[in-house]
Amino acid sequence: MKRRYRHAALSATKEVGWSSVERQSIVHSLISVNVGLPRDIAWQGRIVHTAVWKRSVAGRVMARRLNLDGDGQGDLAGHGGEHRAVMVYQLDSYRHWEAYLRRHDFEYGQFGENLTVDGLPDNEVCIGDRYRIGGALFEVTQPRVTCYRVGIRMKNPAMPALLVSHRRPGFYFRVIEEGEIGAGDEIVKVVDGPEHVTVQEIDRLLYLPGRTPDQLQRALRIPALSAGWKSSFQSLVAAEEKHDRGGNASFAPSSAPPEMWRGFRSLRVAAVQRESGDVLSFVLESENRSPLPAPLPGQFLVFKLELEKDSDLILRSYSMSGPPGTGTYRISVKRAAGAGSRYFHDRVRAGDLLQVSAPRGSFTLAPGNRPVALLSAGIGVTAVLSMLHSLADGAANSTREVWWCYGTRNRTEHPFAAEARALLLGLPQNHSFVAYSKPEVGDQSGKDYDICGHLNLSSLQQLRVPKEADFYLCGPAAFLRDFTADLKSWGVPVSCIHSEVFGAESSKTPGIASATSVSPHPPVENVGTGPKVSFTRSGLTVPWNSRYESLLEFAEACDVPVRWACRTGVCHNCECGLIDGRISYAPEPLDRPAEGNILICCSTPLTAVELDL
Repeated sequence: MKRRYRHAALSATKEVGWSSVERQSIVHSLISVNVGLPRDIAWQGRIVHTAVWKRSVAGRVMARRLNLDGDGQGDLAGHGGEHRAVMVYQLDSYRHWEAYLRRHDFEYGQFGENLTVDGLPDNEVCIGDRYRIGGALFEVTQPRVTCYRVGIRMKNPAMPALLVSHRRPGFYFRVIEEGEIGAGDEIVKVVDGPEHVTVQEIDRLLYLPGRTPDQLQRALRIPALSAGWKSSFQSLVAAEEKHDRGGNASFAPSSAPPEMWRGFRSLRVAAVQRESGDVLSFVLESENRSPLPAPLPGQFLVFKLELEKDSDLILRSYSMSGPPGTGTYRISVKRAAGAGSRYFHDRVRAGDLLQVSAPRGSFTLAPGNRPVALLSAGIGVTAVLSMLHSLADGAANSTREVWWCYGTRNRTEHPFAAEARALLLGLPQNHSFVAYSKPEVGDQSGKDYDICGHLNLSSLQQLRVPKEADFYLCGPAAFLRDFTADLKSWGVPVSCIHSEVFGAESSKTPGIASATSVSPHPPVENVGTGPKVSFTRSGLTVPWNSRYESLLEFAEACDVPVRWACRTGVCHNCECGLIDGRISYAPEPLDRPAEGNILICCSTPLTAVELDL
């Protein structure tokens, strides 16, 4: 098939062995300027809003701060902005993919790039390099963001992973000086980037294993590197400092600590305790009474419950509410309409054996000396109560300020009131604030509660809780949504806002047109006969159907909320906890997830599996 782009005459940059003097004398050139505006396309039964289709334009085009004239981005959360204004891809990579994919139907803009260039290879261009093209000055800020839409454009869903594994991502410019550019313009380097870290090296650091702390620190010293990539590298540095095992901390934290147990084990109910009118606590111990491994404060347990003899098992998750170092676990359950809540309140007694997972969850108390604000409502108190226990246990040598802020209806529905007060008395710098929304006649203001109303941002401001605190939020969905938005508007950094979500998390489906929310359900027309797949947060268990390519596709067919971006095992957005069972990968992830986690975009079940979804 006839090629739809012309090869530039200069091809010296493809060769190896050039000296630094010879390399600097090589002239790079702009071959094509490509633009495209967002449009809706049909894909797998959904509508994608994307501008990945770029077309070569004749004449000169104005390069502006946020994009080129005539160009746009469909998903501004993942593309566009000052540091991702102009995408660059190289003719040499076109030739590489021609040979590898055995295709000769490419046209300029095929890879979603704005500038098709001769030269500027990813293994030589460095973050922070500046180039003069025509009347504009550009600065290299980051590699391409791996994204499923380039797979749509290329009619090859594996393309996001191939761009990374073949070390040919391409890169973004930001526009330092606006000006006109056009095909045929010479590309002249005017500034070398500090640290001399190439686009290829930066891409490898984020997406591939084998990174070192020194390499990460070197990348963080580059002023031109975009804020998003810096944040990812800071997460990786923090994980190295904590000696976190495996996975890629820039994308998803591990959902279970190491060296505990896989799947479920029998634990005995040692005691049942009433905490309030509608809350019971259950203390769990090992069958032989040997100490259980210490959890991290804030984690939860998953229970496999048989409601009736020979009935299908259900899975339910409950936060641990007790001190983390006692050798036993305590959960606290509020009586509600759910089957799990009724089972615990009506059926579970001391001496019973329950099937329990290892402690899980990344909503955990971070070490350090920063102020801590524990904000909760209703039964959300359980997870932050375990954090308060941990803080009180270490209070002898601690100077941390701790704010305990809790909201409930009244004293009858106020669990752990005395326990929390006792723990706070052991903290040298403690602050307590309790809000009752509907106090009863006998409830005493100043003793049982501090204000009549709801816990809100105004309360924190009146208490003079510092913005520099770490904020831990746990409670109903509306409480989390509103409080998170208020804290952000107040100026609290997102990295300092931590929350525990009851039930399924919100979806992340970049570029997909929003649809009406539907409760999780079995696939409408494709009932499977394979091993059972349990989505524990969604309360759904269904047999696997092999017509689906991955657990991600299966979850989507069940309307289970999911998060993804690349769909090929690169970005880790789809990473979730594997509570029990075995899976296989196809393709193999470029960087394996943390122990206890899986990537659902490229995995299928080998046995019955329980997923933290």
